[in-house]
Amino acid sequence: MKCKFSMCSNRRGMCGGMQPNGAPGERFSTNGQSGFTLMELLIVISIILILMLVAIPTAGKIRKHANELSAQKSLQTIQEAESMYESTYPTNGYACSLQSLGGETASGPPSATAAGVINGELATGIKSGYIFTIGNCTKVNVNNTDRITSYTATAVPATPGKTGDRGFCLESGGAMKADPSGGTNCTQMVQ
Repeated sequence: MKCKFSMCSNRRGMCGGMQPNGAPGERFSTNGQSGFTLMELLIVISIILILMLVAIPTAGKIRKHANELSAQKSLQTIQEAESMYESTYPTNGYACSLQSLGGETASGPPSATAAGVINGELATGIKSGYIFTIGNCTKVNVNNTDRITSYTATAVPATPGKTGDRGFCLESGGAMKADPSGGTNCTQMVQ
């Protein structure tokens, strides 16, 4: 006879038996509570484990894709901020660092070294599993003042293969490109 598990047990450690009305094949706990057989519990646990094995890798892929989309949007934000910076500080041209685009409103009015056109998280250079930089700045000297006329903003995964698969590059006034290996050798157009 199969024994059913329940939250309570009787004094003799027995369970199951015939119903008081004597109907054969019907099991019941001597204390009036019903439960699940060991086989039923094992089947349910197996199903839960299978679902977890399917869901966990999928969640990782979804997170990587979300990080990549966030990186693309952050590069577009940097491009818009660079345009605002260049129009606000025309003698400087573009900013050649994220810190110049960032800045806290509590630290005083905006300046060429802390314009306050991007949020603090992006100004640190790390956001959503990606590392952001501005480099390859081209300078020209106008009236003994350096003016930056072009830049390249990049976003690379902090841990390639885990936080993202592709690296992204955006040149001043250009279209966004990607590096499938996660670096800054961006050759593929992003669509």
